[in-house]
Amino acid sequence: MPHDAMSKLVGDYYTTHFTPDPTSEGDTLILNLGPQHPSTHGVLRVVVEMDGEYIRRSEPVLGYIHRMHEKMGEVKTYLQYLPNMGRVDYLHALAWNWAYVGAVEKLMGIKVPPRAEYIRTITCELNRISSHLLWWGAYILDLGGITPIFYAFADRERIMDILQRVTGARLTYCYYRFGGVSADIDDDFIKETREFLQHFKTRLPIYHGLVTGNVILRGRCEDIGVLPVEMCRRYGATGPVLRGSGVAYDTRRFEPYSVYDQLEFDVPVGKNGDAMDRYDVRMAEMVQSVRIIEQALDALPAGPHVSPDLPERFIPEKGEVYFAVEGARGKIGVYILSDGTAKPYRLKLRSPSFSNLHVFAELAQGTLLADAISIMGSLDLVIPEIDR
Repeated sequence: MPHDAMSKLVGDYYTTHFTPDPTSEGDTLILNLGPQHPSTHGVLRVVVEMDGEYIRRSEPVLGYIHRMHEKMGEVKTYLQYLPNMGRVDYLHALAWNWAYVGAVEKLMGIKVPPRAEYIRTITCELNRISSHLLWWGAYILDLGGITPIFYAFADRERIMDILQRVTGARLTYCYYRFGGVSADIDDDFIKETREFLQHFKTRLPIYHGLVTGNVILRGRCEDIGVLPVEMCRRYGATGPVLRGSGVAYDTRRFEPYSVYDQLEFDVPVGKNGDAMDRYDVRMAEMVQSVRIIEQALDALPAGPHVSPDLPERFIPEKGEVYFAVEGARGKIGVYILSDGTAKPYRLKLRSPSFSNLHVFAELAQGTLLADAISIMGSLDLVIPEIDR
């Protein structure tokens, strides 16, 4: 369908179906947040019905950046599809990269060398810190604080420099391969990573002193967007959104993959389920990622970085498989149905942002518009992941 026709169709639908509630007392206003509004962090549109400064109803409108990733998985070979993963969630691309290669490895029975498993863990956790740093800076920017994003990007640039050394990219990584990784890490990578970790440990107290304890931030986050566990389960929310509500579910711990079951780390959780708890969980997760990387560097074994026994052609037998990893926004799942050819018969992606977004409509009801911006930012949405 042509873009103009789709826009008219979507516009007509919401003109017809999202009209002011006739039971409202006084006048209400239909307002669009996005798809160009800065607080939506991408082309997300949220239609809200306002009663003064308060939101009576809200509904996300998706599809503005849909690229048919799942359909592309059916027309590309298993190898050709690898770069797609970095475009689904560009902030934690390595987690998506890992979910896909892990699914294919499980489907084909490919063994990954121990060194490659540790390298994957180190680089994926570095990428997780990078993702959380961007969320932290952008969230405070949404709430009116300009300075923190410069601190966040300064540290994020160092991570990107480190990852560029081995991946050749700075954002949409395609580093993991079936049976390992595309390039081994060297002594310089290890040295720079350790130096960054020591540096980052000195930065986190600055972040907390500058932002976390700030009375303005706490006023914008505490008791705002309280998310009950029951609502999380109804919508399938995972990651820091679920853990902020007090549920200590982390795929790395409860459905362990790679070497995570050999490493010590805590699963941070909140108590009240408000925006402040979701903030605190992500800040604590960066500390745990530092712990994981340090342990993985200390235990890094020698050996090949890719399996020496890979098949000449990646054509799995008929069957189906599901593989999940823990991304920065929650549980990432990849389902593949093979018909015995070089291309998947069906590929389904489980996106955490898609589930996490849909709690917003219920959470925003009855809140101030300014608080709705805080709630949306606390969910850490990546729109290309939703419109996959």
